[in-house]
Amino acid sequence: MKLLVDSSSSLLLSLLLAQLPLFTSAVPAPYRRPNVVHELDRLANQTKNLRQITADLLKEHAFETDPEQHRFKSLPLMNNRASDINSLEMRPTLSQLHTDLKSFEHHFAWLSRASRKHHHPALPKLGQMMSLIKSLTSMLEHQMMRVDAQRLSPPSPSMPPPPPSQFDVLQSSQELLLQFRLFCDWAQRVFSVLSTKSKMSAVQ
Repeated sequence: MKLLVDSSSSLLLSLLLAQLPLFTSAVPAPYRRPNVVHELDRLANQTKNLRQITADLLKEHAFETDPEQHRFKSLPLMNNRASDINSLEMRPTLSQLHTDLKSFEHHFAWLSRASRKHHHPALPKLGQMMSLIKSLTSMLEHQMMRVDAQRLSPPSPSMPPPPPSQFDVLQSSQELLLQFRLFCDWAQRVFSVLSTKSKMSAVQ
């Protein structure tokens, strides 16, 4: 009789052990939130991609004109100094970059409408760039939420009158793209520096 009980116990134990992998696989793996450094690196890479598209558009024959400056009165002022970059703080810096990026988004939407009206040859690449800008804005807003950065509410930028000809579209495009390239240069460096600072803080 004891032998029968021992055999039954061994059989039950074997069945439980056999089911253990199933129980283990049914338990979901713990969710690991992307860390701040990883998100800042992603922002830097996305900004780098945008800068490259901007540079490609500037190299195209359609934009080989000397732009008439100051058509856009409400473009962000890109007067940042390299010596200031190491003293930047995370929250206000992300808030300002977000404000500038939203301003450029409004300006490129204006340019897109003007380009469609005058059948601009670079419209497909311009559409690709606007999609990347929206993606970068979304990524930046997600990062701002994670670090409790304030989202500023500046007034909507004032746009110039609709360009009367394709030549005027080219002039506007040149000025806007040159300013946006400066923004991408600065933003990429800022994201990289903030990422480095975050890494150093994590190991201290």
